[in-house]
Amino acid sequence: MRVLFASLASVGHTYPLIPLAVAAREAGHEVHFAAGENVHAPLAANGLRPFRPADSFYEIYAEDLEPELARLRPDLVVHEWGLPGAAVAARRAGIPGVWHGFGRMIPAGIGLELPALDVPHIDICPSSLQDENFLPAVRIGLRPVPFSPPGELPALGAPLVYLTLGTAFGTPELLATAIRGLAGVGRVVVAAGRVPLAELGDVPANVTVHEWVPQAELLPHADLVVHHGGSGTTLGALAVGAPQLVLPQGADQFANADAVCAAGAGLRLDDPSADAITEQARKLLAHNGHRDAARAIADEIARMPAPDEVARRLPDFA
Repeated sequence: MRVLFASLASVGHTYPLIPLAVAAREAGHEVHFAAGENVHAPLAANGLRPFRPADSFYEIYAEDLEPELARLRPDLVVHEWGLPGAAVAARRAGIPGVWHGFGRMIPAGIGLELPALDVPHIDICPSSLQDENFLPAVRIGLRPVPFSPPGELPALGAPLVYLTLGTAFGTPELLATAIRGLAGVGRVVVAAGRVPLAELGDVPANVTVHEWVPQAELLPHADLVVHHGGSGTTLGALAVGAPQLVLPQGADQFANADAVCAAGAGLRLDDPSADAITEQARKLLAHNGHRDAARAIADEIARMPAPDEVARRLPDFA
């Protein structure tokens, strides 16, 4: 079977699809991946045949994808929530399509079109955290498997605090504030993302700052994850049972923070100061209640179908 995956050209939208795409390839399916060139390197490294439709660099519209559907004639199109145009193109071409989520159902008003629910959805969010209004015609549960390109882990320590504001959000001011607040609570590893390292100045000896870290490999070592509330980091931390301090900045991050707090797996700061971050981080590290709640969700995630199980079901939707 030939399967076409498609996503926006960003880490937060592409990486959640990679585990299933790799599992589909390993199951013997011919896999192609439509996305902008910004994410081609990890896709190519995993044998997923990436290509850029038309002149698209980030978003892919129906008219961008339609010539590629005529060329490839896939049996199934798997596209993430950020690409409603892929659903339109597949429907026009008479090709079955499956939506692939990247976390909780996206709330209205964040700049993304809400996905149609009358078609099958692959859902990587554990049921206990999913929006109660997410009721697709067919829900295909899939274990969220954190993905990041392999790399060397930075120096670790205990307790280990991992700090990231993602690749699309974050400012030097907020990141510097968080570093000051966390410096006194443990060993801190920082993924600066889009924030230039030079703008952070000198940092304490127990803090290491990197442009990028292999997050999927680092998370199992973290005693606390302090982050922006992006879906990938939220689910990645939950999958390893790490409590979270969420500093939401925009998009779906406030809804993700609410869900984590409601589950008891973390705390939220909307207007963080260094002192408030210190206080909340110490609370999360000192008390077992949040860690126990996070581990309960980790157990729920571990029981969800693995990518290879879902890959074997893909022909059912073609």
